[in-house]
Amino acid sequence: MTEQTTYPRRFLTEDFKPKDLDSIREIYQALLDRDISDHDSLKSWCRDWSEVDSAVSEESARRFVQHTCYTDDADVTASYMEWIEKIQPGLKEIGFDMDRKFIASPALEELSDGEFGIWIKSVRNGVELFREENIPLQTEEAKLDAKYDETIGAMSVEFDGETRTLPFMGRILQETDRDRREQAYRAIWDRVLQDKDKLQDIYENQLELRHQMALNAGFDDYRALRFRQLERFDYGPEECLEFHDSIENVILPLVKERQKKRQDLLGVETLRPWDTSVDPEGRSPLRPLESGVELIDGCRQIFGKVHPDLDQMFRILIDGDLLDLESRSGKAPGGYQCNYHEIRKPFIFMNAAGKQGDVETLLHEGGHAFHSIEAREHQFIANRHAPIEFCEVASMAMELLGNPYLDVFYDKETEVIRARIEHLEGIISLFPWVAMIDSFQHWIYTHPGHTREQRISTWTSIMDRYATGQMDWSGLEELRAHRWLRQSHLFGVPFYYVEYAIAQLGALQVWRNHRQDPDRAIQQYRAGLSLGNTRSLPELFAATGIQFDFSRDNLEELISMVSEEITILENSIS
Repeated sequence: MTEQTTYPRRFLTEDFKPKDLDSIREIYQALLDRDISDHDSLKSWCRDWSEVDSAVSEESARRFVQHTCYTDDADVTASYMEWIEKIQPGLKEIGFDMDRKFIASPALEELSDGEFGIWIKSVRNGVELFREENIPLQTEEAKLDAKYDETIGAMSVEFDGETRTLPFMGRILQETDRDRREQAYRAIWDRVLQDKDKLQDIYENQLELRHQMALNAGFDDYRALRFRQLERFDYGPEECLEFHDSIENVILPLVKERQKKRQDLLGVETLRPWDTSVDPEGRSPLRPLESGVELIDGCRQIFGKVHPDLDQMFRILIDGDLLDLESRSGKAPGGYQCNYHEIRKPFIFMNAAGKQGDVETLLHEGGHAFHSIEAREHQFIANRHAPIEFCEVASMAMELLGNPYLDVFYDKETEVIRARIEHLEGIISLFPWVAMIDSFQHWIYTHPGHTREQRISTWTSIMDRYATGQMDWSGLEELRAHRWLRQSHLFGVPFYYVEYAIAQLGALQVWRNHRQDPDRAIQQYRAGLSLGNTRSLPELFAATGIQFDFSRDNLEELISMVSEEITILENSIS
């Protein structure tokens, strides 16, 4: 592939920088004052609007990235808070005015459906949901999310005489010494529980704000508002609740079977939470970086083995210094990929600690990055993204497509097979956790005004529902009641979680297609990604050669395929 390095401005001057609200407002006002009564003037206006949005979006993204990379830097925090408190509220008002002007144009129906259909539907939805009185509430909500990042990012523990981040402590949980694993596990959660009241306070303030937003927008509860905000036009709460039931009935028996096997191999009387990451046969932890291949270069090689163009795409991030991967103190938790829309390049953030999971995370975020690159030639910013459910297909499919090539990191075939088994087991265990987090949110937001005790009790009952009977939590009751506090999605992106399970079913279909016809599967995968946001969710799945289907029948079929593959891999090294 040929890299296009620049996307020149045609409307904005080269020296324009969206640093303050006054200069930004002036640019948008020029657009608001223009006539867009015919097809040509409307389409030209849309191009200019997209150019301004791209510049503003990139400034916002860069401040967010700096904040998550350096939550302990006062200047970085001040810059991010300036955007949240002083600029973003004004942008919401401007955005609403732009949206209204767009859909009021008499030439709107003349625009092509393929390029504008989804965009127009989205804008109309946003206009219907907009309430000016919600802007200050959204500002406070974002500030609370930043406070959550700062609180988690500041957490560290003293272990082995050194100060360690929580992501690094995950390495200890893979060691074969059970006493050390227990010490590490307890150290992690003792530190989290020190701040449990602070984290609960943050969450409760967010819940209050979100409920008020829903009332302001004319909804009975935040769930109803949020489903509309997330543009879940192809499914609703009832389908999600049915999905939870399917996961309980289809997945839990398999999880119980896998856990019983782990318990027997470990030779322990009961399985404890610190026994889930260690190799059950007592082998040393998988350390993919010990052979001398760096994480970035190793994953680049894997991407190239999947398809040579993916190697070239990943080099865009390497050459552009668009990766921040290492875990360190003061860094926000988790991992993500975000877009710099003006230069049309992705950025990847994660917390690597030398584990096999780091490889899977970079493969995952790499899939998001490829999605961004494949879709970046769309003229309008609105068409350069996609529904979350499909975005996660891009990332999860890349994990599956890349895992056969883990020999880049491991000298022994047995280690490659071990890593692949661990990944497939992780897919199985993902589903119950998604169901737990999602069902928790359904309860949370349909029971406004609930107490902290009721929330904890509900979470505990949800954990009981998805328990397999194998895990022993005795003596860890407080920890168990607060496990959800480390799930950052609950704080920053409410209701964004069921997408992982829906998308996993899509990714497994891509993997199935690839095992049958690799070239065609990759061709379809890339074709789907290149559509950006120009098709509906079911149409995006279909263009990728898969079905948008999270029925029980589809879940059973695909999980059976995963289970069979695990058995084949286990037998190959037994």
